Amino acid sequence: MKIIPAIDLMSGQVVRLYKGDPKQKTVYSDNPIEIAQKWEKNGADMLHIVDLDATLGLGSNLSIIKKIIENISIPVEIAGGLRDESIVMDAAHISKRIVIGTLAFKDKEILKKLLEKLGSEKIVISVDHKDGKIVTHGWQKGTDIDLIDSIKDFLAMGFTEFLLTNVNRDGTLEGPDLEFLEKACNLNANVIASGGISNAKDVENVKEKNPFGVILGKALYENKISIEEAKKLS
Repeated sequence: MKIIPAIDLMSGQVVRLYKGDPKQKTVYSDNPIEIAQKWEKNGADMLHIVDLDATLGLGSNLSIIKKIIENISIPVEIAGGLRDESIVMDAAHISKRIVIGTLAFKDKEILKKLLEKLGSEKIVISVDHKDGKIVTHGWQKGTDIDLIDSIKDFLAMGFTEFLLTNVNRDGTLEGPDLEFLEKACNLNANVIASGGISNAKDVENVKEKNPFGVILGKALYENKISIEEAKKLS
């Protein structure tokens, strides 16, 4: 299981949001390159970098993300606001993997085209949900789309990599959503678990479901778990 710290960017700062709410923001650093180097030094397998400004339609942190990637050697996956083909290709050009959420549910034709261009290992489908129902547009819009059915549909299209976040757990330190994680992992998909991790026991519980990786966010920034601890459990 890969240990993947998250670096969420807003106005060039490293932040965490509570349940994706930009009004409930905690700033952890003004130096994202330094944070990325710290997580790399501590043994992270990969970084998950989220452009929250792009997600919320407030701007772009892509130039900062490029600088981060230039200053570290571990793989990076870029997420947030990748909603048209040209932006996706820009992000794909500089990173190991790109995470597509809203676009994946909005335009299947562009998605198929991207799959042909980039291949399944480069594209991670972000299946963000509230208790089993997909949410899009930076978690601001609800849908009636069933989480598990949507993963099955994407698998049938040829996708293999998924980022699974129960929005109601994200940034809460209330523990991961193991129920939906187990259902997703049982589909023979490569699933990255995200949201709610608060301690080493949570990482252990996630590991039991056999995901591809786990995202460490607030728990890491609040010193409730270290990358070294998580690596021992993975």
